Amino acid sequence: MPFTAPTILHYTHLTALFPTSPFPIFLQNSVETAQNPRRLLRARPCNASGTRRARMGAIYEDECSLSSNYSFACSQDLRFSKQVHDNVHGNIYLDQLCLKFADTEQFQRLRDLKQLGMAHMVYPGAVHSRFEHSLGVYWLAGEAVHKLKAQQGLELGIDRFDMQTVKLAGLLHDVGHGPFSHLFEHEFLPKVVAGSEWSHEHMSIEMVDHIVDEHHIDIDADTIKRVKVKMLITWFNLSEEMILASSKYGIGKSTREKRFLYDIVANGRSGIDVDKFDYIVRDSRACGLGCNFQFERLMESMRVMGDDICYRAKEYLTVHKLFATRADLHRTVYTHAKVKALELMVVDAMVSANSYLQIASHIQDPSQYWKLDDTIIKTIETAPDQELKESRDLILRIRRRDLYQYCNEFAVPKEKLENFKNVTAQDIVCSQKSGGVSIREEDVAVTNVRIDLTRGKHNPLDSVKFFQDYESTEKFIISDDRISHLLPTSYQDMIVRVYSKKPELVGAISDAFENFQLKTYGVKKQVLATPEKKRQRLM
Repeated sequence: MPFTAPTILHYTHLTALFPTSPFPIFLQNSVETAQNPRRLLRARPCNASGTRRARMGAIYEDECSLSSNYSFACSQDLRFSKQVHDNVHGNIYLDQLCLKFADTEQFQRLRDLKQLGMAHMVYPGAVHSRFEHSLGVYWLAGEAVHKLKAQQGLELGIDRFDMQTVKLAGLLHDVGHGPFSHLFEHEFLPKVVAGSEWSHEHMSIEMVDHIVDEHHIDIDADTIKRVKVKMLITWFNLSEEMILASSKYGIGKSTREKRFLYDIVANGRSGIDVDKFDYIVRDSRACGLGCNFQFERLMESMRVMGDDICYRAKEYLTVHKLFATRADLHRTVYTHAKVKALELMVVDAMVSANSYLQIASHIQDPSQYWKLDDTIIKTIETAPDQELKESRDLILRIRRRDLYQYCNEFAVPKEKLENFKNVTAQDIVCSQKSGGVSIREEDVAVTNVRIDLTRGKHNPLDSVKFFQDYESTEKFIISDDRISHLLPTSYQDMIVRVYSKKPELVGAISDAFENFQLKTYGVKKQVLATPEKKRQRLM
């Protein structure tokens, strides 16, 4: 009697029946091998992303479906989650509570806020938004807290309440951002609101309350307070006692000991957090830049000791690469000379339009603030009102690539950084040569660009705790000289750049800038002279 093989359920059927099974890869191997015993001899390992490698141009029968983000997915019932495919992290699963926040006009507004402001005018691929970044931080926050729970759950007392609040804090951490990334907060508002202390972090807190009230989201009051406390502590490095003293954010004292949970989304103590993990990889990819920083290594090795998230000592250089890659992105992308010229023009256009459109009046009211996004430029550009003509002309110059002209720059000497004061347009005007072309303050734009490794003049690794191996009970700091003599000895740069708002004044402003350097430092600190071709350009 011929042998008849038993009916075999395919792996995809099994995962549909048992979505939270912790052994999907072994089930796949066993059922497929039973169906075709020869697979046992030719089975190939999965690569890092979970896809079976091809050999001789052919791919074996079925690809592995185990991805790097599977662990977090296993911790929630995927039948009640919404799947979103992200170009950085693959499949992201939004749970029901987070979905209630994501499917609101206030959160969807983040689609119209470019993550890198005007950088897409220099790096055309940099059109990604704060929406996808927020989803990425949500996912990595869930991954991080899930790993800690799996490895140290009993010891740390991490429960589902903790996991939910960490994920929500990751999802909503940028919901209060204004148009054009940090430009709105740091460049525009100081020019139109005297003494403004407004921050997108505090607006994020207010926006969370507004979303809950506006959409009648059924969420426990203690949960939402805990989410807001996580936001405040991580952003401003406040102690929980300071926040507990506030009746507005006051919560129970039962979870004070879980200080490490506040460091997952945005770490004000060590500077290592999932917010950076996401934007470093996402921004590098969008701009077409290489990125050899592997945040996965830190996610895998992290461990809580005391109230600190610590890392294996062997990952010291990975940690350093995190800070170095971030600084490199600041220098080559975020503060690129042309990007800053574009930002200066956008700020001038918004300042000019503010008195008519009352843009800044929205910042105190979440119900009005959520309507502000990057489309404010299109609003100005297409409005026929005469009061907006000056703003429209500036935007037209941007469209036609008639930008403010970069004159020159210099790096502030290391020994002068301690007492450095920002250079202003007035400083340049006061240094112009007598008898030449006259320049006014409104003809000059100056940017003072600070780039550091997250801790100003201090080494950020002095705040990072390490451990030797997983049997260790001690945490410690590693000094640079014990690792390599090639690591930096200075941890910040200050670059002063000067722009001419009118092409015909490049020469006069460049001369005044050189005179300013001679008066201040005794020598010209700029590396190169302003090109003659640019100096002689006429309208």
